Amino acid sequence: MEFATCLNCMDGRVQLPVINWIRENYIVKFVDMITEPGIDGIISDKNNIETIIEKIKISLYKHNSNIIFLAGHYDCAGNPVDDKTHKENISKGVERLKQIFPTFSIIGLWVSKRWIVEKIIEL
Repeated sequence: MEFATCLNCMDGRVQLPVINWIRENYIVKFVDMITEPGIDGIISDKNNIETIIEKIKISLYKHNSNIIFLAGHYDCAGNPVDDKTHKENISKGVERLKQIFPTFSIIGLWVSKRWIVEKIIEL
């Protein structure tokens, strides 16, 4: 697989840990990164995510990605909630993305205080 798609916070601290984790665990060359501040909260709760969906479609249909990751992280300025709420947002967001893209694998990732990435849900 050449490409994976990742929805991640714009926070520069989480970019490399997430990219490296995906590349190590899913053997992909490139990770298309779609970023917004607090993206886990946006995907789980906001009604208007059409622009994000259009970006995902470019990655899926132009780069032939077949897997989507949604990442949230500790100490997020864009979604300033506790860790438990972040993980709930990630799970809800993964479920929402699966409804939109039912034939693709959707995986939720959490980046801890120590910048360690862990998978919390896969649909």
